[in-house]
Amino acid sequence: MFKRSVHSNNLKRETHSIMLTTLRNRSVVQGATKNAYLSLRCYASTIHTPTEQPATHADKRSPFSIATKVIVNPPETDNKFISHPMFPHPDMEKSDCEAVDFAHRPPQTIGDSIADRAVKFCRASFDLVTGYKKPETLNGELQWYKGTRYEMTEGKWLTRCIFLESIAGVPGMVGGFLRHLSSLRLLKRDKAWIETLLDEAYNERMHLLTFIKLGDPSWFTRSIIYVGQGVFANLFFMVYLFKPKYCHRFVGYLEEEAVRTYTHLLKDIDAGNLPKFNETKLPEIAWTYWTDLDENSSFRDLILRVRADEAKHREVNHTLANLDVKKDRNPFGMKLPGVPVDEQPDAYSLKSAKPTGWERKDLTL
Repeated sequence: MFKRSVHSNNLKRETHSIMLTTLRNRSVVQGATKNAYLSLRCYASTIHTPTEQPATHADKRSPFSIATKVIVNPPETDNKFISHPMFPHPDMEKSDCEAVDFAHRPPQTIGDSIADRAVKFCRASFDLVTGYKKPETLNGELQWYKGTRYEMTEGKWLTRCIFLESIAGVPGMVGGFLRHLSSLRLLKRDKAWIETLLDEAYNERMHLLTFIKLGDPSWFTRSIIYVGQGVFANLFFMVYLFKPKYCHRFVGYLEEEAVRTYTHLLKDIDAGNLPKFNETKLPEIAWTYWTDLDENSSFRDLILRVRADEAKHREVNHTLANLDVKKDRNPFGMKLPGVPVDEQPDAYSLKSAKPTGWERKDLTL
């Protein structure tokens, strides 16, 4: 009887212990489940985006993308490293800038034909790489190629502008450098060619410095510029040593294509195909160099001035290619007294009636 009572008490204690353990385990499981549920709710709240605070997503692009990242609000310039322009830019009337248009000089010599074909080959190659196609049809209307690889976005336009200006700044500096050495070597004056060529190179560089404030090129674009400049600069240097006239003709045709490109860009902006450019603010370097612009000027106003600059370079280089590079003075260097103003080229005016260059017989040299 005593043993049965002891056994019964032991059984009760074991049963009670098991029940307590079960209750404790159940409370632990319930607590863990509750904690997991609360953690899940907290995690969900961190990834949920309220409607009043939309999420922002960083622009991701492949390093092999040809498009340039557009900077709508350029950062402020550190004036500590900004100097006044070496070659101040003249003011331009907007009506004169609007009147600029594409003009082509038909090749007249074998050298002209070679230069013209070389420019066309370079342009066709770059168009193929960047997915660009000339928009003009036979009736002069525009095709926008929307939805195809030839559709031009703001990023692709900035890529074209940056690459074009990185190349266009080479000829003036190379030509000015070689003529400077020639002047020193021959112990005689250069007849004002150097100043005009350096002014051209400086102007193209200012175009580039402005565009890189408005866009951040991809790694792929930077690589193309790096290689392209190295190849072009050395080739241009070697050819200029022996055939400077052909080099100036080449640059004249190159500037023709630049005017064509910027005219297409302006038409694209006017058609409303590039809305981001309407929101783009000009960097300080733009309205410091082009003094007829200000901080409220539009991106279109900037492109008008850039196209006008390219049109003037077109006229200057086609004219220089018509001269005797060893004997003739640079007619853009100064105004001659006693000669009517309208019979002399003007390096800073858009009112010239000879956009494809002045013939040598029409100049007083």
